[in-house]
Amino acid sequence: MVWFVIFFPVLAALATVYLAKRGEKALGLWAVIATGATLLGMIIAAVSGFGGVYTLPIVHLTVALDGFRCLYGIVVCFMWFVAAMLSPQYFRHHHNLGRYYFFFLLCLSSTVGVFLSAHLYTTFMFFEMMSIGSYVWVAQEETEGAMDAGKTYLTIAVLGGLVTLMGLFLLHNVTGTLLVSELREACMATAERDKLWAAALCIFFGFAAKAGLFPLHIWLPKAHPVAPAPASALLSGVLTKAGIFGVLTITAQILVGEATWGYILLVLGAITMVLGAVIAVFSTNLKYILACSSLSQIGFITVGISMICLLGEENALAANGSVLYMMNHSLVKLVLFLFAGVVYFNTHALDLNDIRGFGRGKPLLHVIFLSGACSLAGIPGFCGYISKTLVHEAIVEYAHHSHLWTITAVEWLFLFSGGLTAAYLTKIYVAVFWQKGKDFGKSWGTPLSKAALCIAAVTLPVIGLTPHVLAEKLSGLTLDFTGGHPFHHEVHYLAWVNLKGVVISLCIAAVVYCLFIRKVLIAKDGTYRSVWPKWLSLEDSVYKPFFRALFAVIHVLCRLVCDIPDLLILAVRKTVLRDSRAKVKTDPYPRLVRMFSRFGDESAQRHADITATRKDVVSRFTGSLSFALLMTCLGLCIALCVMILTVF
Repeated sequence: MVWFVIFFPVLAALATVYLAKRGEKALGLWAVIATGATLLGMIIAAVSGFGGVYTLPIVHLTVALDGFRCLYGIVVCFMWFVAAMLSPQYFRHHHNLGRYYFFFLLCLSSTVGVFLSAHLYTTFMFFEMMSIGSYVWVAQEETEGAMDAGKTYLTIAVLGGLVTLMGLFLLHNVTGTLLVSELREACMATAERDKLWAAALCIFFGFAAKAGLFPLHIWLPKAHPVAPAPASALLSGVLTKAGIFGVLTITAQILVGEATWGYILLVLGAITMVLGAVIAVFSTNLKYILACSSLSQIGFITVGISMICLLGEENALAANGSVLYMMNHSLVKLVLFLFAGVVYFNTHALDLNDIRGFGRGKPLLHVIFLSGACSLAGIPGFCGYISKTLVHEAIVEYAHHSHLWTITAVEWLFLFSGGLTAAYLTKIYVAVFWQKGKDFGKSWGTPLSKAALCIAAVTLPVIGLTPHVLAEKLSGLTLDFTGGHPFHHEVHYLAWVNLKGVVISLCIAAVVYCLFIRKVLIAKDGTYRSVWPKWLSLEDSVYKPFFRALFAVIHVLCRLVCDIPDLLILAVRKTVLRDSRAKVKTDPYPRLVRMFSRFGDESAQRHADITATRKDVVSRFTGSLSFALLMTCLGLCIALCVMILTVF
């Protein structure tokens, strides 16, 4: 059944080639059926094959069905199913639907493969398929912004993949295995710590790029606003978690107990957490705010993972909280991005100034948005409160044990970022549901779309209201994979010591919204202003100028390398050798041309011209940069295939 879950979506994707001729209704219905069947198959596989390890012969793909993999396999399939339910309404009268649904189902296969993988070779294969396939989502609209975002996304994905592959080669060389279940003991036993660290950092580069961690986050705020809303929900909710999956693997299996690694994650997570929240506060585009929110939430999760490493055997709070935070963020972004899709479909706008008042008179949509927003802000009664409380208490626990003021500073950054989260969600809530705008009507979705949003939204309070019955049991299933430990005592979530963090964050949110957003970012007439400086972009201000300068330097060096032999030959000709006297030919045409002219009807001059033209065309083609790049890429592909087959 596990192979059905992975390969059935591929067959379903191939079927869309035929169904594209039947129209958009057939494609939408087929996507719902295919994703529903995959979700059912994943549930059956998790129940019947729990604990098993399965290897596909010949290609040597290895997957497992332990607690973490089963949990996130179900989450992935559930999110694809719900996104497919909204897609028929969102893509009504849309172009290139066959292409979208083909890659929609293809990415389901590869993403499930990533989370079920039990061998890093399998992880890498599915990870690259997922990265390349999801590029189509980003560029689906084919606008200038979409193509630019797609270029950035693809660049980061390809660079990350190549560096990760190099890390896997190094790791296999050091440990002799890439099987996840064997990595922990092999890595702890190796004496070549420098090589192990080099391998881990290379692998981390690729996964951090997909997760959207600073400073490799530049694709995330660009990709979400231009991608279709169902794709944005999956990009934010699932694909970023594929990167977190890799970070968890490094933390729990490769660099086990390395305090330095924990501090690296803590610093990167704290920067990402604050940066995303700050940019979201300044933004006025609904999907851009949600994209920056995803950036910030990835930082929260990374801080939690750093605590898993730093707390060691006392990491029960961090291990359970990090997994629940991952799951909460996935489900929340499913709700909020599908909500953004409903707004865009009805208004054809995303700017808060253009969608003001859209939610007035829509009580169901009101409740759905509040479910996602309250869970993201960590309000008691929702899944987000449980996960945020556990991670916050883990930071407090480590600050108490370490007596480091820097950890206390991270705790306050955690609370401050939580306050900013509540502030920018309040900005969206007030603009869409309370401010007056033009009349958008009361109808906003088809029954299938409403069912999709309701199914997604109801999961958050269900998990949040059953912390001991459901939430902790789900996170407890994942402890073997995350390297976590079970709770030593019961957590009292509604005790003041736990509620205090939420209260502080909400007070910060009230101050930021009332004194900054209302006073600075909202004009007197109620319009929202975007005052974030455009030059404050890491991509435009740092990365692009750096690579332009780098390419210019490489161009000059290559030109020098190419010109030096010519200069040496010229110097030798002028100083040592003399030019020989040219040999005078009695017949100006080559022997081959004379032979063709003798047996043909055309003159020797005509044959000479034809031959010279062909030689010129061949020389221009084979001497062009495109031909050289083509041959180089072909050689690299052959070399990579040989290395993969040799190593693995």
